[in-house]
Amino acid sequence: MQSAIDQAVIAGDKNEVPVGAVLVSSEGEILAAAYNKVITHSDPTAHAEIQVLRSYSRQISNYRLLNTTLYATIEPCLMCMGAIIHARVAGVVFGAADAKWGAAGSLYDFAEDRRLNHHPEVVGGVCRETCRVLIQDFFRRRRNKNN
Repeated sequence: MQSAIDQAVIAGDKNEVPVGAVLVSSEGEILAAAYNKVITHSDPTAHAEIQVLRSYSRQISNYRLLNTTLYATIEPCLMCMGAIIHARVAGVVFGAADAKWGAAGSLYDFAEDRRLNHHPEVVGGVCRETCRVLIQDFFRRRRNKNN
């Protein structure tokens, strides 16, 4: 999770929403790391989670990312959980929950929806406080700057 946090810090330093993600093999090797680039790329799909899925899929020329775990500083949103499920990622580990957009248990729980054909294992709350403070401080600074 520390590598995902490091990516989130980079995002915040670039005035992106500080969310970071890493994709890890079943042996614990980091396969891809990324941070949000929504503002940089003017792309609403450029979330950290999508960036790591795209990166590793290109590396292996396959969209199925079996036996991998995605670590993210914030609970994945609807779009990201959909992509995670399509990619057949085995597990998702996230830091802070997202009551407004979370699709791994907070607002929606895509991993437990038995109508879907893949169900990644989800673990939330890893380094929760660090991840929560990163994003809350970012938005607090933005609000203060705009006032």
